[in-house]
Amino acid sequence: MDSTSQKGPSTPIVLLLLWSTGLYLRLTVLVAPPLAPRIAHDLDLGQAATGALTTLPILMLAVAGLAASWLISRIGARRTLIAALVLVAFSSSARGLGDVPALFIATAVMGIAIAGIQPALPTLLTEWWPSRIALGTAVYMNGMLVGEVIGSTLTLPIMLPLADGDWRLALVFWSLPALIPALGVRLLSRPRRPDDDDSGHWLPDWRKPLVWQLGILLGASGSIFFGTNAYMGSVLAGRGDGELLTEALVMFNTTQLLASALMFWLGRHWIGRALPLMMLMGVGLAGLTGFVILPGWAGLAMLVPTGLAAGMLLILMVALPPLYTRGTDTAALAATMFAVGSITNFFVPLLGGVVADITDSPPLAILPILLYGAVALPVVRRLPERPDLSHE
Repeated sequence: MDSTSQKGPSTPIVLLLLWSTGLYLRLTVLVAPPLAPRIAHDLDLGQAATGALTTLPILMLAVAGLAASWLISRIGARRTLIAALVLVAFSSSARGLGDVPALFIATAVMGIAIAGIQPALPTLLTEWWPSRIALGTAVYMNGMLVGEVIGSTLTLPIMLPLADGDWRLALVFWSLPALIPALGVRLLSRPRRPDDDDSGHWLPDWRKPLVWQLGILLGASGSIFFGTNAYMGSVLAGRGDGELLTEALVMFNTTQLLASALMFWLGRHWIGRALPLMMLMGVGLAGLTGFVILPGWAGLAMLVPTGLAAGMLLILMVALPPLYTRGTDTAALAATMFAVGSITNFFVPLLGGVVADITDSPPLAILPILLYGAVALPVVRRLPERPDLSHE
């Protein structure tokens, strides 16, 4: 474990480290979709293989989550975070260095590295800023959401021209800056001395309902987000609104930034409370239903509350492990929550595609997402009462 001083970095430094590190939770994943047509053309990839450039890292988050918890219990969250960021920088860059097998090996390794960042951040939050769990979570989640937006929207108009049209070089330009927050964590934060918060446990207690409750609810919010993105084009094309896809994508995905901004204000009041979670889940499911049912711009307008609800749910859920636990217990709980949630985010939308293929009805791809969300909704009432947050 890390050893020396327990004193954490100053507040401005904490904000900087949390935000810049959160940026690389999704940035390198979301640069793949805009580059996918060029990658597929150069390497002769089929549709399934091209889609896997984005879905494979998400699946690896589930596979490697518990391994990250084990690593945190051995070398500490700070060292795990530094190692994970360095690995993201080099593995993401390596996606453009070889042939098809090398591309997918590097993509899988990148997903494993990101799986190390996910539980390390909430664990470090309990060390660096235990009196500001809500605000700290909102800060690094804002970084993640900004990373999603700039990766998906700035790759083609800005980064690819800077790389002279070379997708391989564009990957390097996006990836190597992950070394900057790694260096920042190394130089601007100090190792901590193990104390009573560190149980040394890295495996979750699967018998505890909280482990499953958090994973199920995170999966429900993620299924709304990923499922809507996955089938938006099919739903619109199926009712003759295919020309509105660009507007729909912008309306839905930019709400994530607004959701993050709202959580700077609402987070300390809403985190750990059942009513806001239930309300947001209901809004997300109702908005998604409205998008499927209503034609034209009326349907697109329903994407705004859907996206807002999904983004705010995500931030509220990610804040819960450091709210309920400390030290390595936080890492174990967070890693398990992300593992269960990532598996759900992969398979529930996939089931939607199967339903749509069987019925030959694109709107029915949304049905499993709605059903899963409805089943998950009562789980909110079973979450523990939140600890006192009066210090926030």
